[in-house]
Amino acid sequence: MGVLKKLASDTALYGVSSILGRVIGYLLVPLHTAVFGPGPLAEQVTYFLWVALLNVIYVFGMETTFFRFASREKDRFQEFYNLSITAILTISCIGSGMIILLSSSIANEFGYPGRGQLVSWLAIIMVIDALVAIPYARIRLEKRPRKFVAIRVSNIVLNVGLNFYFLWFCRNIHEGNFLPFLKGTWLFNYNPALGVGYIVFANLIANLATIPMLWGELRDFRFRWDWNAFKPMWIYAYPILILGLAGNFNQLFDRLVLERWLPSGFYPGRTSKEALGIYGNVYKLSIFMSLVIQSFRYAAEPFFFSKAEDKNAPSVFADVMKWFVIVSVVIWVVVSLNLDLVAHLFLRRKEYWEGLPVVPVLLLANLFLGVYYNLTVWFKLSDKTQYGTLLTFIGAAVTLVANFVLIPWLGYLGCAIAFALSCLVMMVTCYVLGDKYYPIPYHVASAVGYIGAGGLLIGLSSLYTFSNLFVSALVHGLLVVGFLVGILVVEQNALPPTIRKKLKFLPAKNG
Repeated sequence: MGVLKKLASDTALYGVSSILGRVIGYLLVPLHTAVFGPGPLAEQVTYFLWVALLNVIYVFGMETTFFRFASREKDRFQEFYNLSITAILTISCIGSGMIILLSSSIANEFGYPGRGQLVSWLAIIMVIDALVAIPYARIRLEKRPRKFVAIRVSNIVLNVGLNFYFLWFCRNIHEGNFLPFLKGTWLFNYNPALGVGYIVFANLIANLATIPMLWGELRDFRFRWDWNAFKPMWIYAYPILILGLAGNFNQLFDRLVLERWLPSGFYPGRTSKEALGIYGNVYKLSIFMSLVIQSFRYAAEPFFFSKAEDKNAPSVFADVMKWFVIVSVVIWVVVSLNLDLVAHLFLRRKEYWEGLPVVPVLLLANLFLGVYYNLTVWFKLSDKTQYGTLLTFIGAAVTLVANFVLIPWLGYLGCAIAFALSCLVMMVTCYVLGDKYYPIPYHVASAVGYIGAGGLLIGLSSLYTFSNLFVSALVHGLLVVGFLVGILVVEQNALPPTIRKKLKFLPAKNG
């Protein structure tokens, strides 16, 4: 249990930056949904979908590649560090330079004429995101999670603060709700025409502030290019690039095509753009699962590579997977049973509530995705990253076909189901291939049992609704407690003695 406790500790630390940061960042959802309706917010959804997709190209797998090469040849650490940043910086500057030159045309193509300035801001944001990727990876490799947490949280707090400054404070001054004497002054000026552009502007300022916070890691960087030294890194990285692209394709494709593939009038009284705005913001409720996945990945990649030569690695990896599934299923159950409470807290306009039924499906999809990421350890450690390419192409094909078939039939519920199907197919295929090339004794029956039990509880609870929010929260809270007690009873023999002693309802362990 020692190594598992260390992994759990690191995951918790990285989780502070992800969970606390995302929770703080999630304060923006009530703000954005209060200020903007689904139509205007569809613009913001569109912009950041493309940013997420292009960021994968800008970094092109160099984070994992840097981990692999720098941990294997420690005496060449600085060389790999310089090469990684040089390659990323070159590609990102060329890419963003082209985007800035074509910004007006790109904005027109998106259906938002006159927004070229926002596209240029997004291009700069992507360069900064790419530039800091390897310094962040260096901090993780050097096992300095507290610095990682401090910088990430500071960045998010600044972004959230700027959003509230522009969209609440300055906007209310402009509308005369308070401090009318400050209206029109440059520091408190608000331009309604910019609208969701303030979300982009706040993100830009926060990203720029990250550079001085990472100066300790950036100051020893030297621009260096050596193709012979970089070639093996590229050979290792390009399948991960394709893996990342296809992975992002799987996650983002539904929102990229929903507006175009949704039949006109599918949702009475809603345009396709408004449907995208609803789905794009309700989608954010699945953040509770993606937080666990992201936190786990930050801690797990260095952990898996450090354990690669350990003869007990397969059994350790199996135990890691088991507890990952348990934690993920608990989150799936907790959020799905309390959607009415979550909606009251985060979605300020009730028109967004129309999309709530997709959330349990999206959470399950992210659970499958998290298991898949866990399973990918076999081809990363055996240097068979080409299988990652194969798996993601399979997932992308499922995503494409399923969305094409399901969106006209089920609307954005079809998007959620397509995502879940894609993740399920990738997960199962990765397990089958891994069992052949890098056998790990995963607790398959346990995982299937917990997922099945969680799904059954969510399905049964959805048959009963409560008009009173307090009663709903109480009943669902009791169901969650019962589910947790059931897990503890089943897993009692795997619990550390110190935890077992605190759980008085568990029987004494024999022997």
